[in-house]
Amino acid sequence: MVSSTIDHMVAVTVFLAATLLFIGLFNQTIQTAVIYQRHRALSTKASDLLDNMLLNPGIPVNWGQANINPTGFGLQDPEFTQYKLSPFSLMRLRSFTGDPVYYEKTNMTYSNITMGFGNYLLMPYADVLNYSTALRLLGINNTHGFQLTLTPLITVSIAETQAKNPLRLSVNVAGTGFPLANARVSYYLFLVSLAGEGAYPSYMVRSGTVYTNEQGSVSIEFADVTDEKLCYSFIAYAHLSGITGVGYHQRVSSQNNYIIPFIGNLSEKKVLIAHSWDVKQFSPPVAEVKYNSTLVIFTEDFTLREVPLENATGKVNYGEGYPYGEITIPNYNPGILIVTYRKSATEGGVIMTPWGISSMAFPVTFGGDPAKQEWVATDTRQVLVNGITYQAKLALWSYEGYQVKG
Repeated sequence: MVSSTIDHMVAVTVFLAATLLFIGLFNQTIQTAVIYQRHRALSTKASDLLDNMLLNPGIPVNWGQANINPTGFGLQDPEFTQYKLSPFSLMRLRSFTGDPVYYEKTNMTYSNITMGFGNYLLMPYADVLNYSTALRLLGINNTHGFQLTLTPLITVSIAETQAKNPLRLSVNVAGTGFPLANARVSYYLFLVSLAGEGAYPSYMVRSGTVYTNEQGSVSIEFADVTDEKLCYSFIAYAHLSGITGVGYHQRVSSQNNYIIPFIGNLSEKKVLIAHSWDVKQFSPPVAEVKYNSTLVIFTEDFTLREVPLENATGKVNYGEGYPYGEITIPNYNPGILIVTYRKSATEGGVIMTPWGISSMAFPVTFGGDPAKQEWVATDTRQVLVNGITYQAKLALWSYEGYQVKG
């Protein structure tokens, strides 16, 4: 009697324990399935949201070329279809590629994309679209966060391997992890002249076309460059199988007194020409810097065409007279603003600013930080920005926290 009672109690205990264990495992399985569905839904939303950004121009369609706040967020170029983006809408995104720059003369802070000395894109914060506004326009504020990055698909790196007699430059073209063999490279060399007492600087252009070898590299020589201190800027466009990339390299003889261009007013197409001391706050002595600016645009086959500018020449001096120069760009054709500068007959250089983000293949990083998020869904697209091939990547996360509880 006692033995059967004990057996019965043990059996009941084992049964209850097994039932509780089964319920726990079943609950964990259900939670895992629910989280899987949420992750899958987040991935689908990331894909849909990325297409929504890339396949509509926003409202109004020309918001990228005007100092107005859009009422609908989109990055497509309004003159095209498919995955072709507006280089000016991308300019208006507050990119986190570089640290913000404060310019005392305008009392404004600027969004900063700097790709090495002499290659700047500085947009006033008052004119760029911030992250919180984009969230609201996309209808995901308080529910989701995102980060959009646009990175050139082709890397064109340039190095100076010999300074003179002849000037020799090495161009290396690579895709995502592999070199591009037999790629056509169209190049332009801008040779800066600082000659003449008190003269404004100028430049001459050398151009040509070469092809890369099996390692994706090619060497280019310029026999007429006999001075190792001669300032120049070199731009190379690489083409292969319908994709295009751009790279650039400069040599200057003055990095202490130079020009820094700021986008002043996008809707009025104004660019401010600032003295480096006003921005970098170098120590004295004070020096006057003269400049000469030109906009160069590239046709569909990437041949160069120069566009004359109003007030193209001028001079700036720290603490004296009008605090900065101002030039007006005549249109919204994407190109490169080339500003040659001169402190003396032996000290000068060249500065370049893209008019339209793609002209110099500047990258863009817009949005929040996905690093500390529990789960992030990503999706990518290959896009064209004025003929330059980019990879657009969207990282999306949900603010609803969830985890498996066992």
